Amino acid sequence: MSSREFTKEEIAKHTKEGDLWIIVDSKVFDLSKFAGMHPGGLSVLMDEDIAGQDATDAFFSLHRFEVLLRPQYARLQIGTVVGQKQQIFPRAAGQLSSVPYSEPTWLTPGYHSPYFKDHHRRFQTAFRKFVEEVLLPDGQAREEDGKRPSQSVFDAMAKENIIAMRLGPGPHLKGLELMGGIVKPEEFDYFHELIMGQESSRVQARGYTDGMGGGTYIGLPPIMNFGRPELREKIVSEVFAGKKFCALAITEAFAGSDVAGLKCFAKRVEDGWVVTGTKKWITNATFADYFTTGCRTEDGGMVVLVIERGPGVETKQIKTSYSTAAGTGYVTFENVFVPYERTLGSDNGGLQVILSNFNHERWGMATASIGAQRYVVEECLKWVSQRKVFGKPLHSQAVIRSKLAAMISRVESAQNWLESITYQMNHMSYKDQANYLAGPIALLKKYATETAQETARDAVQIFGGRGITKSGMGKFIEHYHRTVPFDAVLGGAEDVLGDLGVRQALRKMPKNARL
Repeated sequence: MSSREFTKEEIAKHTKEGDLWIIVDSKVFDLSKFAGMHPGGLSVLMDEDIAGQDATDAFFSLHRFEVLLRPQYARLQIGTVVGQKQQIFPRAAGQLSSVPYSEPTWLTPGYHSPYFKDHHRRFQTAFRKFVEEVLLPDGQAREEDGKRPSQSVFDAMAKENIIAMRLGPGPHLKGLELMGGIVKPEEFDYFHELIMGQESSRVQARGYTDGMGGGTYIGLPPIMNFGRPELREKIVSEVFAGKKFCALAITEAFAGSDVAGLKCFAKRVEDGWVVTGTKKWITNATFADYFTTGCRTEDGGMVVLVIERGPGVETKQIKTSYSTAAGTGYVTFENVFVPYERTLGSDNGGLQVILSNFNHERWGMATASIGAQRYVVEECLKWVSQRKVFGKPLHSQAVIRSKLAAMISRVESAQNWLESITYQMNHMSYKDQANYLAGPIALLKKYATETAQETARDAVQIFGGRGITKSGMGKFIEHYHRTVPFDAVLGGAEDVLGDLGVRQALRKMPKNARL
């Protein structure tokens, strides 16, 4: 990049094919050799308002800022404009956004929160930097090629003990150094986990974020809570080190939300079980080492077993509407022997093991869903401010402002409900959470995923054709709109969760309540 300065008059002389300069945010670019290779065609660059002119508004109506950072385009800069200074800067990794409503109020200057402390803010800064420097580039690459997250990412997560922290607060964190010591194990609470869920959603690669340990997030807690000490210590150490992976194998072609309808069968034999059956839509199945598996027993009960990949265990990839980086798969168990020591809980206590896992899983999904929805609000606010229609910014249209108002209202209400429930989780035992919060968490997840789909639809309308294009200005909107239904289905469909929340409330109706 040259340090030369040019006057506007000098730049205005270069307007011909083979001799073409433009200005973008005080920088002068020589497009003479590039113009013929311009993806949008030469005619776009030869426009009288672009060739030899300040094309900043035109550029940012068509391209994201990162285009200027790509080496092949950055080297086209030959200098700057006399008397001008750069006005537009990319947000540095880890920094907060200054766009209104792009951050929750607890991170917004001038606002206050009763929940978050200084160690939460330090943790958020460090974790966002990790997300944007480590996860984001790998996430976008794997979203394209469909491979599972790179081992180097799991190694980096293990080094910071992120895999352990994703399981929430608890004794499993004792003695660990978390994010280089920014937060102590005894300080770590559900608000730290909330931060992790919402920051991870900024990768904007939905299949990748599930591939990054979605199976572990839901498959390891039953082992930690119900496994025998030797089994628990072995698997936890392997998974926390980023060397082995878990998957929760509950859903079947025969039984989705109807957990009681499982047909995968476990026959009790000497020293263990023999398992035969199938599982479907299992996150991380294609690369998981351990399957936390729900099975029907001979007497009609249910048992949960930890099945290790080996003879009789086969997995097959399922192609879904998001990336195969998630490792979503179909699992077949063919006369697989499982040692009795790998039973979680009692022989027929499987239903309790499965149900105890749902609250944390659904809360985590709501957390990520709301975080992703907020990112979409930020994208839309940026777009309506830089996109010109009929000679005015897009936000000059009342219908656009109405959509933005609805989007902001949805994400702010969901965020505040989430923070309220998270505060209760911090002050309740696991048993009390099941008693008091199962209904509210189910209703929160239902609300979050419903509003997310409304926001996705509105965002596509705001971006127009760009909102259904997999590259360019609206690439994250297209991706969000295509993948947002996953959260509405995983962990329990919206209608099922809504009914669960109401039924739990009706059970607690006082006998003497009358109008």
